[in-house]
Amino acid sequence: MKKLFIVFTALLALAACSGNKPSRHQSVSALSDCDVTLSGIHFTKSINGAETRVSEADGVITFRALPNADYFKDPNDGKISQDDAAILLTEVDNTKPFTMTAKVTSGFLSEGGLYNAGTFFVYANEDLWQKLCFEQGDHGEHRIVSVRTVGTSDDNNHDVVDPATSVYFKISSDTHAIASYFSLDGSNWQMVRIYRNEYPAKLYIGISSQAPQSEECVSTFEGLSLTTDNVGDFRMGD
Repeated sequence: MKKLFIVFTALLALAACSGNKPSRHQSVSALSDCDVTLSGIHFTKSINGAETRVSEADGVITFRALPNADYFKDPNDGKISQDDAAILLTEVDNTKPFTMTAKVTSGFLSEGGLYNAGTFFVYANEDLWQKLCFEQGDHGEHRIVSVRTVGTSDDNNHDVVDPATSVYFKISSDTHAIASYFSLDGSNWQMVRIYRNEYPAKLYIGISSQAPQSEECVSTFEGLSLTTDNVGDFRMGD
């Protein structure tokens, strides 16, 4: 009996020690306060020090990604999950319409830039968010990618837009639905995805630059705007 008690005690101690060790996929992405104004938009929250990764000159926002950083909650048992990308966010009242638009140029590299992207974010919390990416794909192509996360992330590859190095992004909500769009000329919009807006009243939207498998991705956002209206036609994005 004494031996069994000793073994049991040792197992409890081991379990306690193991529980205190941080997991590779343990979240480190809590929102932090910041005070940054870019293109007239006041950003008050950041993830992973995003406010230190941005600058603006002549209306162009430059966002330098953290090396080897991404934001993704892998549905396959979290095998490739990451939460170390820098994200800059501003609060919106989700009980009212909103639209965010910008010209996005991603920091693609000819080699080693797999999944590099400039992104738009819609963020409620670490388990409920969406990103719209202008990304370097698996075969080196430049394409539109969207990721919607409800507990875990999906991963949707959309149009290939080679040889474009810039696109226009738009995310719009009328409070009932929220939709994402891209355009090559800023006039003719293609819908990427639309779904019911079930985000909470207090919501954040913003920008990011990611470099999951490289040391560098410098993305730019030009003409970034945030308005309190919505597109008139959710299919066409106008």
